[in-house]
Amino acid sequence: MPDLATGAVVFVTGGASGIGRAAAQQFSVEGAAHVVVADLDIDGAEYTVASLAGPGSSIELDVTDDTAVAVAIDALVAEHGRLDIAFNNAGVNDAPRAFHDLDAASWDRMIRVNLSSVFVCMKHELRHMAAAGSGAIVNTSSGAGVVAAPGLPHYTAAKHGVVGLTKAAAQEYARHGIRVNAVLPGSTDTTMLQSFIAGDEGMAKIIASSNIHGRLIEPDEIASAVVWLASPHAGMVNGQSLIVDGGGLVR
Repeated sequence: MPDLATGAVVFVTGGASGIGRAAAQQFSVEGAAHVVVADLDIDGAEYTVASLAGPGSSIELDVTDDTAVAVAIDALVAEHGRLDIAFNNAGVNDAPRAFHDLDAASWDRMIRVNLSSVFVCMKHELRHMAAAGSGAIVNTSSGAGVVAAPGLPHYTAAKHGVVGLTKAAAQEYARHGIRVNAVLPGSTDTTMLQSFIAGDEGMAKIIASSNIHGRLIEPDEIASAVVWLASPHAGMVNGQSLIVDGGGLVR
């Protein structure tokens, strides 16, 4: 079987840690020609690049900044000639609270980082991919993209929105040879999740038992799904939301 990303130029956001780092590493192992790792945490992004099996580079990027994203992707294409694969993965979480206690600033931040950034990145990725007549995009949603996350109405809304954006882009750009899909992770052992748990052992046990395997998902297990979705092996998978949650939603 040929490598899943042979010769591809890949762009990964939120690549400084967790799922983004694991995906960048797997794309590289699977033969990517170059992996560009973007994150506000430039030290983490550089660490990811240093861990790659093949060529890569890092960029400090605020994915909510339309101009900055346009400049970054234009520069990537100018240097490497094309953009084959994009993994829009940057995101944030928040502490649970009652709907009526949610303030406007928290709502705005969640929507801006978890939803608007996906729109901004896709807009510029699609522009270049459409000109080339090919490409694959994978967006990170969540199990909260199909069911409500208790105490997190803003997170739920943002992740549902990512699923909708994914479908809309897939429908419009299939005629340009572009596929757009979403991966919906369950509870994954990342820095963001550990920060969310914040040493609460009771919460940790509840989250670990949230799927039928009774353990947290590893970032590599999500990354494997991402790399497959972006590969030629998923050539007729388009506009789909792939739930990778250890069977959590089958209950």
